Amino acid sequence: MDSIGFETHDHASCIADCIETANAQCKAQGLQFTPVRKRVLEILLQEHRALGAYEILDRLREEGMGSQPPVAYRALDFLVTNGFAHKIERLNAFIACTHPGEDHAPVFMICRKCKSVAEAQTVPTNGQLGQAARDAGFQIERTVVEAEGLCPKCQKADAKCT
Repeated sequence: MDSIGFETHDHASCIADCIETANAQCKAQGLQFTPVRKRVLEILLQEHRALGAYEILDRLREEGMGSQPPVAYRALDFLVTNGFAHKIERLNAFIACTHPGEDHAPVFMICRKCKSVAEAQTVPTNGQLGQAARDAGFQIERTVVEAEGLCPKCQKADAKCT
């Protein structure tokens, strides 16, 4: 599994690559990557943690890009629908997709302490879930897998405290 979120990486490059991919994909599909949509994606990319719609709206308001909830919700809906962001159901929040433009089934690992989120890819038709679906004659179309625990940084901090 290729995960992004907990390891050290070139964050500026990560943000630039995701924005460039989203921009190119929008152009190729004839979608409008408006300044508000782009800014919401940038906000999501700035931290590897999920953000609620109102946190995003507060940032947009501070920047003069809109103050009404529909502004944030419309941008988030666009980003999720087009695979540039994901909704973290457990937190009722959103995170930028770390694999934009790729057809994948994300798995989210949520740190219960610092709230950072890492995204990894999986194939839902493999493993126990895939076998159970095959046994039932069920075709998996979408999965949402969210695991809660401690990220490496918080594990180290906990180890120092004991």
